Amino acid sequence: MAPRIAVLGCGYWGSNHIRTLKSLGALYAVSDQNSDRAAGFAAEQGVLHIEVDDLFTHPDVDAIVMALPPQFHAEAAIKAVTNGKDVLVEKPIALTVPDAEAAVKAAHDNGRIFMVGHVLRFHTAFEKLLELIKAGHLGKVRYIHSHRLGLGKFHTENDALWDLAPHDLSMILAITGTEPLEVRGEGAAVLDHLSDFAHLHLRFPGNVRGHLFASRLNPYRERRLTVVGTKAMAVFDDMEPWEKKLAVYKHSIWQDNGQWASTTEEPTYIKIAQGMPLTRECQNFIESIETRNQPRTDGEEAIRVLRILTAGTVAHNKG
Repeated sequence: MAPRIAVLGCGYWGSNHIRTLKSLGALYAVSDQNSDRAAGFAAEQGVLHIEVDDLFTHPDVDAIVMALPPQFHAEAAIKAVTNGKDVLVEKPIALTVPDAEAAVKAAHDNGRIFMVGHVLRFHTAFEKLLELIKAGHLGKVRYIHSHRLGLGKFHTENDALWDLAPHDLSMILAITGTEPLEVRGEGAAVLDHLSDFAHLHLRFPGNVRGHLFASRLNPYRERRLTVVGTKAMAVFDDMEPWEKKLAVYKHSIWQDNGQWASTTEEPTYIKIAQGMPLTRECQNFIESIETRNQPRTDGEEAIRVLRILTAGTVAHNKG
């Protein structure tokens, strides 16, 4: 029997989790501070509506997916794991590293699964990109840059950096396999005191460099991750159709009589299997609940991402 999972928070991401878990046969209940909203989703999906105050101690709930405003994630996660529930917490899992560490420690101390919603780690194009890198097809990775741009999703507590960058940072950390030695950040607030634009500059061991640009005030959408290696370059562009989401460029660059020269080639588009990243993420959560194995995106990864976000925020606030 599939684990009985409740979704806490029926907003944009919560509603996505509700529909996805229902399709996987694992949705047991929904809950929200807005009882009418939760009751509507419960009736629509044919599952229980459980009031928030009763959710954490409900004997038939095995796990809780939390899609709350981030300032409430850590407290709710601690309450859940201390009551024996496994948790999947949407990003960011907290607004401070100490809060995140407390939530992850509570899960560990109580023998509970703690997963974070870094959904792009489950995108088949990224999985294939990571496979190519590990197999040496790009050579030694020298530079990684990501652009995540769009219009909208304005929050009262977290800015463009905290809202948009976690997914990209999770992918960059998976590629480098280590945390950066240096983080430099620049931000710009246009609408109010929260940054609408954010740049992060990252330096990793081995002189690997990274750059991230996030914007919520952009007239067009861009979802692109580029990896530059010594043998080839690869681009994961999530705005492209499936057959063009992952491209490899085998350019050649060399020195001739002290001058740099290069040749360019047409991209090779890598065949990837189609699949919804959120479905694959929820499947990983279900498997972790059933097997008690750590999920791909666990609490320790979430803490590493928060450290970078915090360092970047401090840096650009000083700027």
